[in-house]
This record gives sequence, structure tokens and C-alpha cells, in this order.
Amino acid sequence: MSATVVEGRRASVDLSVPIFLILGLLLSVLVILPLFWIIWYSFTSDGGGGFTLANFAALVTDPTLVRAYAIAIGMAFAVGVLSCLVATPMAWLVARTDLPGRRFFRMLITASFVTPPFLGAIAYEILAAPNSGIVNVAFRSLFGLDSSTVLVNIYTFTGLVFAIACFTFPYVFTLVANALDKVPSDLEDASAILGGGAMTTLRKVTFPLVLPAMLAGTLIAILQSLTMFGSPAIIALPAGFHVITTKIWSLFQFPPRLGLAAAAAIPLLVITVMLLRAQKAILGRKGYTVLGGKSGTPRINTLGNWKWAAMAFVLTVLSLTIFLPYGAILKTAFTNTAGDPITWETLTLRHWRFVLFEFSATQLALRNTFLLGILTATIVTAIALVTAYLVTRRSIAGAGYLGVLATAPVAIPGIVLGVGLFLSYANPTFQLYGTLWILLIAFMTIELPAGYQQMSSSFAGVHPELEEAGRIMGASRLRTLWDITAPLLRTSVVAAWCFVFVGTIRELSATILLTTANTKLVSVIIYDLNESGDLGAICVLGILLLVASFAVVYIANRVPVLGGSQMNARG
Repeated sequence: MSATVVEGRRASVDLSVPIFLILGLLLSVLVILPLFWIIWYSFTSDGGGGFTLANFAALVTDPTLVRAYAIAIGMAFAVGVLSCLVATPMAWLVARTDLPGRRFFRMLITASFVTPPFLGAIAYEILAAPNSGIVNVAFRSLFGLDSSTVLVNIYTFTGLVFAIACFTFPYVFTLVANALDKVPSDLEDASAILGGGAMTTLRKVTFPLVLPAMLAGTLIAILQSLTMFGSPAIIALPAGFHVITTKIWSLFQFPPRLGLAAAAAIPLLVITVMLLRAQKAILGRKGYTVLGGKSGTPRINTLGNWKWAAMAFVLTVLSLTIFLPYGAILKTAFTNTAGDPITWETLTLRHWRFVLFEFSATQLALRNTFLLGILTATIVTAIALVTAYLVTRRSIAGAGYLGVLATAPVAIPGIVLGVGLFLSYANPTFQLYGTLWILLIAFMTIELPAGYQQMSSSFAGVHPELEEAGRIMGASRLRTLWDITAPLLRTSVVAAWCFVFVGTIRELSATILLTTANTKLVSVIIYDLNESGDLGAICVLGILLLVASFAVVYIANRVPVLGGSQMNARG
């Protein structure tokens, strides 16, 4: 009898408090330590290490920094407005009209999240570079013009805005399309009964109800473009100007100016927090309240004679954002040069042979990329699962602190986090710079909010009574989580894992500051090859990256054993 009691007590030992303390320490190190060193170095002179305000003074007196911030802010708002202007009518057409193929078009736009923006920028280099761009070469050849004639030039401020917007508008599209799906048809029917035409109903009923989603999506597009490094580095630097992310990166070049880089990162962090708070406030507003149960299915509008004009608009957008960039990448991977026409004589596999068998950095980069992707996805999903459980079930006092730490990195731009991690771990104490450990820490920090939010929302669908039954039978909280809750959430766990994996293998903003020759990743190799102009090899690596991403998304959504995940690939 006594043995049974002892065994029961051992079985019910609750490790929640020790694990809470361990998670609290781990998340604090991941999030707070980089921010501490950014602030510390921003008040430190590079030479003697003494206290100084010179770094912050330079933010308003150094014309290169002022110009970089001004261009970045102007670019970000231009991208946000352009994304909204394109995405809103697209969302309305595929969500609320009888447009032919609307479900297929919606799937294509959602799938475009998988495309890394820096790869899209390289695709537009191939298409619209002034000398070698496919569009300019074809234009000159068609009309017999000399090589000085340029139809389009991607190396301009306008070209940068266009290239980023092509791969940012899906953020706005997704939010607006989802909002349109939820607009009650009863309100639109009431407008029609009172004599309102289709356009009047759209303008006075539908549009105001989805306005918060439009504004929130626009803020996300602004935030994404403001904190982006890859596309500006590929397009803006050859054009002869900096945005703030590329300027911060340049401060790490020899001789490094770490204090100034840290100070320059702080306003970017503040702007990011402000934009996220504004987005949360907008989405938190209640645009309408449904009373009395179901509100009916979404109202589908008939396009009539406008159907073909709508189809032309949708196909034009998809051509600019998906068909042309992907076509350019595929063509360049299988022809000698980007400007060559596709003939039997120009088709070649030499780029594939070079990348897969001759280029010494490829196998190391692929191994590092997928190793870090698998490790990051596994560790982050496990941390997110336990953290979300402790926070949502409120089983321990102070568990909400874990939720704050788990979501905080979403407010830290990648380039800012890269600065903080470099300052934290490249010192003699840790000496992690030049190892995969610093990259693993970076990826865990960057991807933690995505994993946590996925798992946190999933816990809302599992009633606590199931876990309480396990607790009554003598199981500890963690045993209940492992035996009861986790199996019920297996689909969400797999979705979170895939979500984090795809985000990891395409990351560039923080990675660019933390890699060395022995820790190169595919994204960094692509960036390095772009500087040397080897577009064929870039496209081969880009295809490998895309195939791996799409394969993971496909598995997450299609394999019956996993129950069909609800994963959406990020951009």
C-alpha cells in the first residue's frame, strides 16, 4: 500500500515551476540580452569605450544616416500604399465576386508567401536591369535599337518600391480577403433592400467594415519593407543609395563602428514597436457586431461585362508578382546567360553542374541551412508548446511574463537583432561568432513569436476539462500536456514546425551580420553570388530553396496522417 502511495506521489510530481523558471531564464536571455547590449554600445565610444552621446548626435548630424532613414521611411510608406491599392481590389475580386478561377488565384497569392523577397529582387534584376535585363534586351532586339536604349530600370527608387511591393502585397491581401469573408451578408442585403446599388453598398457598407483590415495590412507592409535588408541591398546599393538597414550593415564593414550601428538601430526598433501597436489597436477595434446567430454566407457579386477587365487586372498582377519572376529564375537556371533566348543551343545544365558539384560552398551552405532549419523548428516548436500551455492555462503565477517574452521578438527587426546578437556573443566571454550556435540563437529568437502564436491560438480549441481529468487521475501538468493535449494538437504542432522551418531557411536580415566563411547559409551564398554577378548559380540555389519550402508546405497541408494543417507560408 505504502509503495503504491509513493509511486503515485512520484508520478504526480509537478515540474511546472522548474520548467517555468528555466523558460523564463531562456527567453530573457534570448530577448533581453541583445537589447541590453544594443543600448549599452549606443552610449559607448568605439575607441576608448567611455560614455558618450556622440552616436545619437550623429543620427541627426550625419547626412548619410539622415538620408538613409528618410529614404527608408519614404520607401516603406510607398510600398504600403502601393500594396494596399493592389491588394484590396484583388481581395474583393477573389472573395466576393464570380470571377472565374478565383480559388486558384487566391491559392497562388497565398503560395507567394514562400518566395523570399531577396530572391524576388534578384528575379527583377534579371528582368529589368538596364543593360542585361530580359525586358530591355527583348525590347531593343524587337525594335532594332542600340544598347543605350533602356525601357525599364530596376536600379531606381521607384524600381525598389515596385520590387518590394510585389512580394509584400500578399500581407494586405490576406487580411482584407479574410475580413471580406466575415462581412455579414445581412448588412449588404439590407442595403440592397433599401435601394442601394452594388457600388453604393460596396462604398457605404462593405468598404467601411474591411477598412481596419486594410489599414492593418498596410502597416504590416510598411513594417516589412522598413526592416527588410535583402531587396534594398540588391537594388538600392547598385543604384547608389542606402536605406537604414543597408546603412547599419555598412557600419559593420572595416573599420567597424559598433557604437554608431547600435545607436542607428534604436530608432528603427522604436518605429517598429509603434507600428505594431498601431496595427494591434486597429485590429482590436470592433467594426460590427452580429446579433442572433449566423449572419449568412458572403454575398457574391456578379461582374457581368466587367468580368474580362477584372480577369485582365488579376492576371497582370499575378504576372508581375509570380509568373514573370518565377519564369525569369527558371530560364536563367537553364540558359547560358540571362539575356539569351530559349533555344536548343542556349539550353544548358552547366549552372546546375557548377552549383551541385563544382562550387565548394554549396554543400556546406545546404547542410548548414537545413541543419539549422530542422534544429530551430524543433526547439522553437517545443518551447512554444510548453510556453503556450503555461500561459493559456494560467497554471502558474507570472506565466503571462513568458507570453510577453515569447511575442516580444516580433518587434525587433532582423537587422537590429543581428546587431544585438553580434554585440552579445562576439565578445571574448562567449566567442560564438563564427559558429552555428550564434545563428541558432538568432533563428530561435526571430521565429519564436510565430511558433508561439500558432500554438497559443491552437490551445484555445482544446477544452481544459480534458486536462483536468488527467490531473484528477494523478498526472502532472507536463504529463497531461504530453499524453492528452499534445496528441490533440498534433496538426498545429506540425504546422508550427513547418512554419518555423520555412521562415528559418529564407532569413537574411540578421544572418548577413552573423555568418562567416565556415557558417555560410544558402541565403547568404545567394547574396554573395549576386555581388559577383553569377545569376545562373543564384537561380539554381533559389530553385532549391523554393522546392524545399514548397515541399514542406505541401507535406504540412496534404499528408492525411497529419490531419491537414492550416499553415500559411510567410513572406
